[in-house]
Amino acid sequence: MALKVYGLKKCSTCQKAEDWLKDNKLAYRFIDVKEDGIDKDQVKSWIKAVGGWEKLVNRAGYTWRGIPEDQRTDLTEAGAVKLILANPSLIRRPLIENKGEVSVGFSEKTRSSLT
Repeated sequence: MALKVYGLKKCSTCQKAEDWLKDNKLAYRFIDVKEDGIDKDQVKSWIKAVGGWEKLVNRAGYTWRGIPEDQRTDLTEAGAVKLILANPSLIRRPLIENKGEVSVGFSEKTRSSLT
């Protein structure tokens, strides 16, 4: 089965990842988390796979900073799931599912695991 790449069409990191995948002739399916949607079970499985909601959520981005402070403080996993479902752009991008593994971002380590 082809790789699944979750992200945003307009995200520059996602665009770079797609270019790299095409250049390396790797089959993949791109899923736009805003347009195509995500569900609670997916988010929970991603949190488990990456080692916690803190590794899944991009806390350096505009979306995170736009969330009221009271919703970000003392956040639990359940609270993070709700925030992610309401604001899918909180997910670190791209999120890649490959052979049962999940990675976020597009580091050299991620690239080497795909080839």
